[in-house]
Amino acid sequence: MPVLFGFSIVFSILLCVHVVRGGRETYWLWIILAFQPLGGVIYLLTNVIPELVGGPSARKLSYAAREKLDPTREYRAAQAACEDTPTVRNQARLAAAASGLGRHAEAEKLYAEAAQGIHADDPALLLGRAVALVELGRHADALEQLSRLGDNADAGRTPAAALALGRAHEGLGRFGEADTAYQWAAQRMPGFEGLGRYAAFMGRTGRHDEAKDIIAEMDKRIAKTSRHFRKEAQGWRDFADAGLKAG
Repeated sequence: MPVLFGFSIVFSILLCVHVVRGGRETYWLWIILAFQPLGGVIYLLTNVIPELVGGPSARKLSYAAREKLDPTREYRAAQAACEDTPTVRNQARLAAAASGLGRHAEAEKLYAEAAQGIHADDPALLLGRAVALVELGRHADALEQLSRLGDNADAGRTPAAALALGRAHEGLGRFGEADTAYQWAAQRMPGFEGLGRYAAFMGRTGRHDEAKDIIAEMDKRIAKTSRHFRKEAQGWRDFADAGLKAG
């Protein structure tokens, strides 16, 4: 037992040194020391190992774990960057962080402020503002932003834009236009959001058999998905099922 206790102390000290030298958030020190050895293991899995292994998947997993422990971390960092250097890029970063926290009114305002002058037709800003407007239930205003993206892929004709377009049309009761946009997005969008939203739309509009077919397809894909990303995929599957039950 004394040996294990001593190992735990040394392990925690080494990780604390890694925190300080790496310039990481100081709350990690509290987590490591207050919850020995579990806190140290969490830090090891979310910071040290991804750093050693590298690769997009490892970095994404590490980022997701940090966000779960501290969901406002990116918002605070973006806010500090914006206050220090109020560039369009930093405003857009803060807007995206606000949107991720469900602060859609704040996000919409930030996108609107950033989309000025030569940036008035920036596709990323137009789409970000449109999505925020959809979340706020301002579907006609969202359509106005999306109409400025045009039909060219370089100007913003992307699966994400089509998905926002479908949501805006649905909000206005234009189900034919919504179906076209949802279908286009679902066929091209990576991940499960496009399929999930399309199936939910079908469920809400009484197309239950078609919705069930999409959900069945999602189940097949989820079974083959890496366990690290299965929770997010299952979330969109549950979203689709809720839409089906609401129809």
